[in-house]
Amino acid sequence: MADSGAKTATAPAADKKAARGQEQPITREQLIELLNEDLAREYQAIIAYTVYSQVIKGAQYMAIAEELEKHAKQELEHALMVSKQIDYLGGMPTVQPKPVRTSEKAEDMLRFDLEAENETIRNYRQRVRQCEALGEYAIAEQIREILVNEQEHQIDLATALGEDVPDVSTPEEMA
Repeated sequence: MADSGAKTATAPAADKKAARGQEQPITREQLIELLNEDLAREYQAIIAYTVYSQVIKGAQYMAIAEELEKHAKQELEHALMVSKQIDYLGGMPTVQPKPVRTSEKAEDMLRFDLEAENETIRNYRQRVRQCEALGEYAIAEQIREILVNEQEHQIDLATALGEDVPDVSTPEEMA
């Protein structure tokens, strides 16, 4: 069988997981595409946190407005880290953000942010597994650092909404 030259990655016990439809091998090029989606989500977060921190109204939201401003700065750091890894892999970082949802209601803004953080956490957890399966352990460590911040954001937002932190574990993480 001819070697296509593309390095693929599979997670431990990949055959069993693939049989259950949980984990498919990815190539380096696919990892670049996925990281670019993550980067677009970081851009989205930068924009959302910047806007929301300035327009959120109400005395009960003043402390969270300051926190959202800090989150915007942290999301920029994440975008720089992800861009650097895309470049390292030989890709071109995207310049397009995911769409930003807006609302006049403070609670809606916080909910939009919480939903985005939940999605980001799920994606980065998957990205860690994919990077490790490709042998890209340094990228996986960078993403773990980002995950720590994203989970802090998730906690801040859930607390501001008076909710428990959502469980965003996927079935394959529970297996």
